[in-house]
Amino acid sequence: MKFKDFKQEMLNDPEVKAEYDLLTPQYELIRQVIELRQQQHLTQKALAEKTGIAQSAISRFESGNHNPSLEFLQRLALGLGKSVYVELR
Repeated sequence: MKFKDFKQEMLNDPEVKAEYDLLTPQYELIRQVIELRQQQHLTQKALAEKTGIAQSAISRFESGNHNPSLEFLQRLALGLGKSVYVELR
């Protein structure tokens, strides 16, 4: 079974779908940070030096093993020449 098929099968379960939907914003944010960092040809270490955030903290964030504070995200954004915008829907 291909991963795409497995994922679709799992998302047919309402409980799995609900958990997946809860995690979507976090992983979208991670994807954006990684993409911006790579577009700017920055390593995690280089971004750490620009932001004053430990490289290990950036690594944990990018791997999904760290629930960042707003301050953490703002420092990352500043280091990437961006800003953070938060919206409740």
